[in-house]
Amino acid sequence: MKTSLLACLILNGLICHAQVSTPEARVKMLARAAELELGTAYKAPPGDALSHHTAGYAKIMCSAVFITGLSPEFAAENVGYFTAPYAERAKVGKPSIDYDRKSVSIQLPNGVVRTAVYTGDQGCVCLPEGSGSLKFKPEKVVRRLPDAATTPWPMGDLLPGGSSPSNVDMNLVRKAVDVAFAPDEALTAAFVVTYKGRIIGERYGEGVDKSTPLESWSMGKSLSATLMGILIQQGVYTLDQPAPIPQWQGKDDGRSKIRIMDIMHMSSGIYCRAPQDPDYDPSLGYPDHLYLYTGGVNSFEYDASLPQQWLPNTVGRYRNSDPVLINYLNRLGIEGKGENYLTFPQRMLFDKIGIRTMVMETDPYGNFLTQGYEFASARDWARLGNLYLHDGIWNGERILPEGFTKFVSTLAEPWLADGRPIYGGLFWINGDGALPIPKDAYMMLGAGGQSVTIIPSHDLVVVRLGHYKGQQAGGKSLDKAYALLMEAVPKSKD
Repeated sequence: MKTSLLACLILNGLICHAQVSTPEARVKMLARAAELELGTAYKAPPGDALSHHTAGYAKIMCSAVFITGLSPEFAAENVGYFTAPYAERAKVGKPSIDYDRKSVSIQLPNGVVRTAVYTGDQGCVCLPEGSGSLKFKPEKVVRRLPDAATTPWPMGDLLPGGSSPSNVDMNLVRKAVDVAFAPDEALTAAFVVTYKGRIIGERYGEGVDKSTPLESWSMGKSLSATLMGILIQQGVYTLDQPAPIPQWQGKDDGRSKIRIMDIMHMSSGIYCRAPQDPDYDPSLGYPDHLYLYTGGVNSFEYDASLPQQWLPNTVGRYRNSDPVLINYLNRLGIEGKGENYLTFPQRMLFDKIGIRTMVMETDPYGNFLTQGYEFASARDWARLGNLYLHDGIWNGERILPEGFTKFVSTLAEPWLADGRPIYGGLFWINGDGALPIPKDAYMMLGAGGQSVTIIPSHDLVVVRLGHYKGQQAGGKSLDKAYALLMEAVPKSKD
């Protein structure tokens, strides 16, 4: 049976490096990559793998308890396997929760203790090994929004009365919502469907409501792209310019030719090993892709120091190096304008579209790790999805530049060259038709079965968030819900 990389991510909440489409296609893709390699020597990240896993575990537990409000027992069993694999949790001590300090500490067998602390609006941050303090001062984020309870959707949470859309089969919509939550082991936490910006389906799991910030993982890559779009709209950057990363500006540094669009396409060529690489070899050490979460280092400086494996715009690989570089450029651009980096997203994006729950977490140096460390409610993700559905315009204001939504939702040439028509500009695309939705659909996807799906041809945005352990059952349920929604909602007239 044909299984695409995109379908594998939806079904399993992970990116399956072994399943590309067919064995023959995988061999061809790897041969092409080998021919294009620059022969760069690889050097694995420093440190002990179990310590890194434990750092991820402490951060996951901290966020689950102090942001989402889950019990420690539920969190340890059900959330955040990506940087803290379930099997690795049994090798270390039980998480120690300090409710006064708002921190989580976990001891390794060798006596080393990894600690994550809740900072407030920058969420939970894991301290560097051997350090007891952050390397930045957390910032209070002021949300300049009216009371959500009395403000109509989408700027608030007050839903309008009146009849349902006459051209939508609401019985099928309700069935799709029910299907998204079945079976129980799917652990679906939230499901929201909007049609032409209006909520037509919504449900939450036990202990979750419309304002609960939930683990979102790599959906944050698309959020990072959105902030870059805002800076482009403000005239700070252009997509086709060489990325002004300071560490790349030396004489004869080939990285200086990497364009911002190459990074957005996950085709920078930077050598950043990831578990989802088609040729991933775990014997080479702890992967850089995870180290950018758990290393306790300045992630921007580490990432900018990595060498090239391929020339830019030649090979597409799903690696955290590229969204981290976009976040680095975002910081350079924001601070270059003399603005506050940590409050910029709320002021220039979230306040404009009604988002109140988004928590963007950082490394110990205050750099956003929104390649996957961010939490938000399903309604807030639906608001972001609708910004894209409406071509980057909200309440008459162009927030994203003209053509930006088309750029992120257009298949990237290096991925097409590899026979994988599934990736655009830090968004996934149903280009191989592996999902039961139109090929024009594009998605923010995150490990554990998190998704925001934008379907322009049907004026739909579909948000599904779940607890990580339910990823496989949840992905299958989402597929069934998609199919029902395609029956329920007619194709829009051009």
